[in-house]
Amino acid sequence: MGVIDKIVAFFVEGGFWMYPILMVMAIGIAIGIERYIKLTLVERANRKVWDELHPVLMDGDFDQARTMTREGDATICQLLEVGLERQGTVRRREDIEIAMEEGMMEIIPQLEKRIPYIALFANLATLLGLLGTIIGLIAAFNAVANANPAEKADLLSASISVAMNTTAFGLIAAIPLLIVHTFLNSKSGAIVDSLEMASVKTLNIITGKAKRGQQ
Repeated sequence: MGVIDKIVAFFVEGGFWMYPILMVMAIGIAIGIERYIKLTLVERANRKVWDELHPVLMDGDFDQARTMTREGDATICQLLEVGLERQGTVRRREDIEIAMEEGMMEIIPQLEKRIPYIALFANLATLLGLLGTIIGLIAAFNAVANANPAEKADLLSASISVAMNTTAFGLIAAIPLLIVHTFLNSKSGAIVDSLEMASVKTLNIITGKAKRGQQ
């Protein structure tokens, strides 16, 4: 029997509860792939915009910087546009900082969207596996209750082995989903950190240019 045949036999022997676990696993992986692609695109776009925007800020050309952030669709543009727009009307560092913090509060939920569901699906897969095993064990004990005493041990052993398939499959589904959840959390956290760094650098440049202008 080949590997594929063994996998198919393992799945079929697990019974009905293998299908909900498979569905939960598929949805979790689909969300993980979508979030990975989204976060990777956001990360690349932010890096590209910052590499172009930082020299403009260092030159003190805030009008050009405002135009670049207004026309850009990267997440970092959404953040810095708020601060640069405020810079054009007020001079107080606190006002600009508060504006950027408000912008960050809007961005973070966009980056973390749907990631918590992956952990939920990992836990759900584990619980479905345990539920399938318990129901399988109940059915196994009921099946051997009226069986021939000489066959009870073998029949019960085989039934328990099949019932444990759902627990095993639940763990097989949950472990990768937990790894994906941790990885995506780390990736979104890294993007948030980079945005905070960019906002602080922008704020320091604005403040520094304002102080030089007052001298």
